[in-house]
Amino acid sequence: MRIDVLTLFPQMFDSVMGSSILSRAVQNGLIEFHVHNIREYSDSKHKNTDDYPFGGGAGMVMMAQPIFDCMEAVFKEDATYAKRVLMSPRGRLLTQDIAGEYAKETRLVIVCGHYEGVDERVSVILDDEISIGDYVVTGGELPAMVLIDCVSRLIPGVLGSSESAKDESFTGGLLEYPQYTRPAQFRGLNVPEVLLNGNHAKISDWRRKQALLKTKKCRPDLLAKASLTAEDMLFLEQAEE
Repeated sequence: MRIDVLTLFPQMFDSVMGSSILSRAVQNGLIEFHVHNIREYSDSKHKNTDDYPFGGGAGMVMMAQPIFDCMEAVFKEDATYAKRVLMSPRGRLLTQDIAGEYAKETRLVIVCGHYEGVDERVSVILDDEISIGDYVVTGGELPAMVLIDCVSRLIPGVLGSSESAKDESFTGGLLEYPQYTRPAQFRGLNVPEVLLNGNHAKISDWRRKQALLKTKKCRPDLLAKASLTAEDMLFLEQAEE
């Protein structure tokens, strides 16, 4: 996958794209990153990228011209089709399902908003708007990094194990079950015996039930949308007693 990022602060992406799993994905040729400085495409004398909003109001608005020109330059460099996304607090809320959709794309172009927002006319060159939560941050750079990380790890070969993404929180509608590692005893706290006996059927059953309990406790709203069996429902009912 090729990922192009349009931003006013390209230096913010250096550490993210050059570290850990994402760095290995680049080295292995699974992901290709290109970061573009929107400011370089401003046609104003002082390379301005924002201006006062029409109709008045607080703050500044990102101008359409630098974004349009930057986007055009990106596609002159490589004309391959791309899903074009704006990081915006008013966008669709990022979910594991959306990340899965994006992971199937061959190319993403991500625009990082800033200031009080982006000139609405930019929407004509976009396919989607994505938010990482019901809150506002200073700019779209951090949300873009979250999107990139979330999507990248679903690309085949990026994670060390193909099973890693299957059992994670939100996959299948539930939160992930508790995890333990060595030692089996630590400061009086023991790993559940079921995980030590090698009975994979019992381990699978325990993990399913623990995922149900964790979801019920921390995110009960997810249970309404999760695919639950009759056995799951009975277990949850008995857990309430």
